[in-house]
Amino acid sequence: MTQLLAPPNGWRTFLWLWGSQALSVIGSAVAGFAFNIYLTQTRFPLAEQKPQLAAALSLTALAWTLAATLSAPLAGAWTDRHDRRRIMLVCDLAAGALTFATLGLLLSPAAPLWALVTLAALMGLVSTFHGSAFDASYTSLVPRDRLPRANGLMQTVWSLAGLVGPAAAALLIGVPALLRDAGTGPAWLSGLKDGVPFAYAVDGLTFLLAAAVVWRLSIPSPAPRPRAERPTLAQDMRFGWVFIGQRRPLLALLLTFAVANLCTSNLGVLEPLIAKFGLSGDWQARGGTLQGALATLAITQSVGGVLGGILISTWGGLKRQRVLGVLVPMVVSGLAFAAFGASATVLGAAAALLVLGLTLPAMNAHSQSIWQSQVPPEMQGRVFSVRRLIAQFTAPASTALAGALAARYAPGSVAVVAGLVLAAVAALQLLNPVLRRVEDPSLAAHGTEMPAS
Repeated sequence: MTQLLAPPNGWRTFLWLWGSQALSVIGSAVAGFAFNIYLTQTRFPLAEQKPQLAAALSLTALAWTLAATLSAPLAGAWTDRHDRRRIMLVCDLAAGALTFATLGLLLSPAAPLWALVTLAALMGLVSTFHGSAFDASYTSLVPRDRLPRANGLMQTVWSLAGLVGPAAAALLIGVPALLRDAGTGPAWLSGLKDGVPFAYAVDGLTFLLAAAVVWRLSIPSPAPRPRAERPTLAQDMRFGWVFIGQRRPLLALLLTFAVANLCTSNLGVLEPLIAKFGLSGDWQARGGTLQGALATLAITQSVGGVLGGILISTWGGLKRQRVLGVLVPMVVSGLAFAAFGASATVLGAAAALLVLGLTLPAMNAHSQSIWQSQVPPEMQGRVFSVRRLIAQFTAPASTALAGALAARYAPGSVAVVAGLVLAAVAALQLLNPVLRRVEDPSLAAHGTEMPAS
């Protein structure tokens, strides 16, 4: 079995790595929120442009998701064969370059949609390679007894990004208007329609900062195998499929997440549409704006996620029957998603998203802990990448389906049906005897070497 070359002070190295990537995640949240504002208010501002807006939201999300999902087996095999620090460094630099390229497009009067879709796909590809190397690295840096807390910290980052991102993006977007009102600032700056490009500038800088930190760290990678024992890249890409295929409980867990992604990966498409068309009467009656409604929804969900992440980080999660820490929150999240779609007010929708945010850290942290305990660290690149592909292969369908359905029907109704389906499936899985064996120690012990091809 290939051993990892672990550096001393692994927990401190993880904290540096976590902190730098946290800034990058927050920067991406700023850019992501700004992009939604660009599409809903700048590119397709009219009510009769609802089909075009739905198409733009779904196409860009679909491009990212397809590229990220389909490249996962290659990214995992590459991670287990090459220096993980170098992979993260190159991906951070590449992501920075793509972000600045998007910034350049958004400065044009009308950025071509095909170009935005292409850049989204490239970003999804880079994100998968980076995520594969990162996931496999921090498992080897952190002592086993601290892994639940590390997973909680990772979940907190995503939620914190959703909390900080909209507020920071709204501030940056409003800079040109503030300068025009004050009659100050250079003409090129005050003459911009909005400050969306500033959000992308911040995102690009965070990628460069993350790369600078990774460059200074020592991160473990698998020791090279003797050339005679080294499998081909194709065999390494098959390895994860074989590993998971031999373990029915792990496969059942993945298929449950596949259903969850089918039902909820459409949030990025449905949320702007629900805010613009389903909740418009409420926020207009209160003298609000679409930007304010979107920020309220995103920030409230993120507050729930931060609270949930802090809880799981301090508590450490369930020590036994951790699958209950996945399925019970999944039932609650499905009901919350349905309540979000049924809401007629921004406050009601925000309350539903708060509950949804609370459930996600527990669900994902318990799932990650299960996988980390069942997959040896030197195999995690290959196995986790296939895990990501199986769990997320429904996400592109969810995005495309949501865009098509929301163009014809009320977006809120689409969310209601999706949420109820998720809650029902997760509740039934609580009774699945195969899934309840997902933490059986024997799963980590058998069939861990790739059969000869």
